Formats: sequence, structure tokens, C-alpha cells
Amino acid sequence: MINNRVLGLIGLCTKAGKICFGTDACTDLIIKKKIELVIVANDASDRTKRNFEFICNKNNTKICFFGTIENLSKAIGKNNKAVIGIKSKDFANQIEKIINGGEIIG
Repeated sequence: MINNRVLGLIGLCTKAGKICFGTDACTDLIIKKKIELVIVANDASDRTKRNFEFICNKNNTKICFFGTIENLSKAIGKNNKAVIGIKSKDFANQIEKIINGGEIIG
């Protein structure tokens, strides 16, 4: 149930044009401080997880490990995307709250 809520919010965020995806695009926008939350798939490679954890910590960007590559890719309408960056502060806060077990507003 929580999984579907998060994926639904990611889908809405995609339609609003408030995401970026892929390792290179996300890395660039994290460094430029244009991403509020990075979501990395649980089944991404250990190297990808470590790299994004390091980059996010260095740039004070929130990071969550959630879902699978297949689930995240389907939510944004792409194939084989292990990393998604959320640009909207509101969407980022809501997604992070749900992933961490909080309540959804509305």
C-alpha cells in the first residue's frame, strides 16, 4: 500500500515535470543544488548506492532507498532507471514522509 502511494506521487511528479532520472543527470543537478530528494532503487548496484550516498551527503541532499528499478522505471514511464531526483520540495517532503512511515496528507 505504501509502495503504491509513493509510486503514485512519483508519477504525479513526473507529469508535473519536477523530476530528473539517470545517474549523470541526477549527479549534475545535485551538485547545482536543484534536487530536493534522490530516490535510489534498492536493487541498484552497491557502487551506485555508495556513489549517491556520498554525493548527497556532500551536497546536503536527502536520499532514500526505495522500490526496485522496475517499479521506479514504470512510475516515470522509462526503462531501467535506478536513480530518480525530485526537484519539487513539496513532492520530496511528501514522498520522504511516506517512505519513512509517516502519514499522507489528504
